[in-house]
Amino acid sequence: MSAPSNKQPVAAGRSAPSPLPPRRARVAGGITLLEVARLAGVSAMSVSRALNTPEQVSAAILAKVRAAVESTGYVANRVAGSLASQRSRLVAAVVPSIAGPVFQEMVQSLIAELAARDHQLMLGQSGYGTQEEDALLDAIIGRRPDGIVLGGVVPSAAGRRRLVASGIPVVETWDMVQDPIDMLVGFSHEAIATAVATFLIERGRRRLGFIGGNHERAARRASAFVHSALHGPAREREISAHVETVVAPATVRSGRQALGEMLRHQPGTDAIFCSSDVLALGVVTEAAARGLRVPQDIAVVGFGDLDFAADVSPSLTTVRIDSTRIGQLAARFIVSRSEGLDVEEAKVDVGFSIVSREST
Repeated sequence: MSAPSNKQPVAAGRSAPSPLPPRRARVAGGITLLEVARLAGVSAMSVSRALNTPEQVSAAILAKVRAAVESTGYVANRVAGSLASQRSRLVAAVVPSIAGPVFQEMVQSLIAELAARDHQLMLGQSGYGTQEEDALLDAIIGRRPDGIVLGGVVPSAAGRRRLVASGIPVVETWDMVQDPIDMLVGFSHEAIATAVATFLIERGRRRLGFIGGNHERAARRASAFVHSALHGPAREREISAHVETVVAPATVRSGRQALGEMLRHQPGTDAIFCSSDVLALGVVTEAAARGLRVPQDIAVVGFGDLDFAADVSPSLTTVRIDSTRIGQLAARFIVSRSEGLDVEEAKVDVGFSIVSREST
């Protein structure tokens, strides 16, 4: 037999609702929609409309409901709503690391664009290992978000199969893969590496170096950089190229250490392309400590055009990616697909630019 309720019925036509019962520890659950309705003196349907489609209720009802929500701390049960509509209004983004700043602009853009379209972002960190990525993707797929944005994450073959089988809209970003899982907004790492190698050689540099993290994207950039340096158009003089790898995520310290290793393996290195501005800052710092002048003795190019790049001395030449546009397009693609709309151009190359500053 259930325990008797201590709730009092609301009389028809009553102008003021009865107060909520004194706050007490609840055995299960929290403030309910019915309690908010009773406090506001309106029907449960009116509360639901005020919370989900406020344009369908009067200003007076909306004010009452909002006051009741504010006083009770009520949070709508989005799970129940999503079960009925098959839409969670949650989008999951996965990046290798939230410690490094390189993905922050894209994430901020995703948050703003999704919020403008009544969606929220869940952010996950996959790390740089396949097992961690697969486990995180499994957890996200099981929660059935409206979409998944992969930022610089390269899923394993098993991860790709799960994403395809889930039917959840997926936007891969930060790359320009030949066979995307679903939708794609990114750029070519190979094209960037080739352009930077050409940029440095045209400025008279002949002993080139690449410093990058121990992950797939940096490895492809390094390979294209070396290939372009050694096998590009005919050069006036012999050119050499060397690669140093650091543990991801990169730090200023690892950039300093990598320059030491670079000079040990390739003495006289006169130009270095780093896979992040943070690494480049480490290289510039170590060069100064060794009495090397930037750019006279050694030119340095970074990647990301982070906030400090223009303000350090010497200011840092770097590769600029329009991360804001990547986030905006990814959000629009996901929301459009979740609403059953077609995405006409589902593969977008946002390109890149080399921002030339004092370090070269």
